[in-house]
Amino acid sequence: MLTDEYVKRVYAQVEKRDGDQPEFLQAVREVFESLEPVVAKHPEYEKAGVLERIVEPERVVKFRVAWTDDEGKVQVNRGYRVQFNSAIGPYKGGLRFHPSVNEGVIKFLGFEQILKNSLTSLPMGGGKGGSDFDPKGKSDAEVMRFCQAFMTELCRHIGQFTDVPAGDINVGGREIGYLFGQYKRIRDEYSGVLTGKGLEFGGSLARTEATGYGLCYYTAEAMRVLRNDSFEGKTVVISGSGNVAIFATEKAQALGAKVVTASDSNGYVYDPNGIQLDVVKDIKLGHRGRIKEYAERVPGSEYHEGCKGVWTVPCDIALPCATQNEIDEESAKALISNGCTVVCEGANMPSTPEAIAVYQSNNVLYGPAKAANAGGVAVSGLEMSQNSYRLSWTFEEVDSKLKSIMENIVANSLEAAKEYGHEGDLMLGANAAGFVKVANAMVAQGVL
Repeated sequence: MLTDEYVKRVYAQVEKRDGDQPEFLQAVREVFESLEPVVAKHPEYEKAGVLERIVEPERVVKFRVAWTDDEGKVQVNRGYRVQFNSAIGPYKGGLRFHPSVNEGVIKFLGFEQILKNSLTSLPMGGGKGGSDFDPKGKSDAEVMRFCQAFMTELCRHIGQFTDVPAGDINVGGREIGYLFGQYKRIRDEYSGVLTGKGLEFGGSLARTEATGYGLCYYTAEAMRVLRNDSFEGKTVVISGSGNVAIFATEKAQALGAKVVTASDSNGYVYDPNGIQLDVVKDIKLGHRGRIKEYAERVPGSEYHEGCKGVWTVPCDIALPCATQNEIDEESAKALISNGCTVVCEGANMPSTPEAIAVYQSNNVLYGPAKAANAGGVAVSGLEMSQNSYRLSWTFEEVDSKLKSIMENIVANSLEAAKEYGHEGDLMLGANAAGFVKVANAMVAQGVL
């Protein structure tokens, strides 16, 4: 419930302007509800119009992407890049290729990215981009032609010191390679303009693992500080089977937990003996198969059509790593009734507002996405640093820096929560800590 008059007024303006963008409105409202005590303590933010400015992207680029499929037929998709806020550094955020992509989805992701990047303590602003193109079922040659067409337009708007995209859903090493190659060809320069690159051409060790590992480092630290507890001996439910889910599973298992689920857009598998990660990696990273293959290959496991049922599996810890709004109120209640006491988010905004209310009213340790999944962009920032230095750090060096960043996010979130009268609230703390840094930079730089 919004109560502060300044916050209510700005949110009403956002509703009026962007009423057709539900995901963006959801993200803004969730953040604004947390910022009321912050704004009350900092009247200079209202005087400088910080809220009015932070909800308006500095630039929105929307463009046609025309490419030719293997049958010689011309296909047309839409491309987007939302450059949201550059107060603390160049725009930084992933590219998502998925049929659900539209301007509202990209804006919600870009808005979240502002605060997420701020929380890492690295000098990165917020941005996001993508296309309604779906790589599933496409040949490598078709994906290459699409990526080249996409980058032909995008290259006008990005650069090492301007905007540094990365990967997101359906944009992995293959796609980043094609995008980087086209940028290099058109701009005739070799720079750290994209992160998530292959190790042979400027990528960072541990980047692939970063979001999943970081999620577990964050969860482990939050459990240690707030519950004097750990992953050891816990049962964990994880949704998704992409990079985030795979490496969250890997790290959770390494920390002593038993992960019992994996899912994709068709359904989920439940393995009471614990997910065999080598099988999931072979299916998803080896030949881009469907998760139902797991049940065919691993005796004792079960495959279930549809994704929602994954939240009915009994667990101690839930790590949603698939997509936005995958946990609704009903699913949140199912988790809690089956023993779940910790929910930390690996995907972007995977819990609806109603689900979050269920967590909070049941004393669930809740780690919001912008904090819990910041490990990916943190290591992207470290990749940018390595590119600038023209050197590569070891896996252990990068992993150590990642762990430290995630633990600092927990500490800074809890410190901010205490400062603004909500001790122990990781969601309010993350929003407040991320916002104050950006807001102070915006005030210092004048009205832009």
